[in-house]
Amino acid sequence: MAIFQSAVTILLFIVILGTLVIIHELGHFVVARLSGIRVLEFGIGFPPRARVLGVRGGTEYTLNWLPIGGFVKLEGEEDDSDDPRAFGRARLPIRLLVLVAGAAMNLVLAFAIFFAISWLASPGGQLTVGTVESASPAATAGLVPGDVLRTVDGASFDYLEGPQEMTVALRDRAGQTVTLGIVSPTGVARTVTATLRPASAIDSTHGALGIRFQTWDFSGSYVERNPISALQVAAARTVGAFRLILDGLGQLAGSIAHNPTQAPPISGPVGIAVQVGDVFWQLGPIFTLYLAGLISANLALVNILPFPPLDGGRILVILIQALVGNRIGQTAERLTYFVGFVIIFGFMAWVTYFDIARQLAGVGP
Repeated sequence: MAIFQSAVTILLFIVILGTLVIIHELGHFVVARLSGIRVLEFGIGFPPRARVLGVRGGTEYTLNWLPIGGFVKLEGEEDDSDDPRAFGRARLPIRLLVLVAGAAMNLVLAFAIFFAISWLASPGGQLTVGTVESASPAATAGLVPGDVLRTVDGASFDYLEGPQEMTVALRDRAGQTVTLGIVSPTGVARTVTATLRPASAIDSTHGALGIRFQTWDFSGSYVERNPISALQVAAARTVGAFRLILDGLGQLAGSIAHNPTQAPPISGPVGIAVQVGDVFWQLGPIFTLYLAGLISANLALVNILPFPPLDGGRILVILIQALVGNRIGQTAERLTYFVGFVIIFGFMAWVTYFDIARQLAGVGP
């Protein structure tokens, strides 16, 4: 069973990461084609080449042996070209737009994933009661520690939003009589009514219901929203994903500066693959899709960083060339990309070492 789960985890990781990278490259491809730039090759996977799938519109579509991701090869992207459709001959805004398009596609995909989940199948949350205040509405209604609160007036709540959504719903009904959906510690479901405290009696230590929760867990059910609310939630989650990634980059920079021999506070490919497997097997496909959205947002932000040979680094080089009158030689540009690639490869090897060490030690990042 363990071998089967490991095989499925590896396959799932390859499918998720490969799809996200192909979507990224598709952004470059579409904008280049629409801008009149010649696309020599659109490859699924990385070389060596397995076969040519076809040729259309001057573009060769290929299938390659390394199954993670894909690539787009543009005319004049790496060498000088006399072809008027070459990337290097396109106007500056067009070249910048082609390079930004990959990260934009990952960002749009992350938003689309968050929107679909928020609209159709947000994981429901449930609150396990830790303590019940004496003489509180909860005590009067018969709630006891260990009871699980799932609904308020029939409404379920989004696990991904945390317990605050349920807390706000109770506070908004201050002084009212509400119906609570409860599951007892023995698993028996029941509904109870409780008259909540009035707003004047609610403060930082006394809530509307009069309980302190022990845990906030996935209920096993799913919540639907109307499309307008789902758009708002998706936008907030996309912004939240960016903040989370920026915080992670800040923590990484601090870790490297203060103790480069310490395990970094991030995961590389091995760690991400393990996380994908853990989420899939423990929480299911919706949570796995949500994680894919986070990874897509991660790819968008990381790829736009001004570090060669990332898209952001290439944008930086193009802008410098424009400012100095294109006096940067092709050899110097290639050397810059090569050095950047070596640094990134070394960084990935360093992170992967700690990923493997964590798995051997049985600990997380």
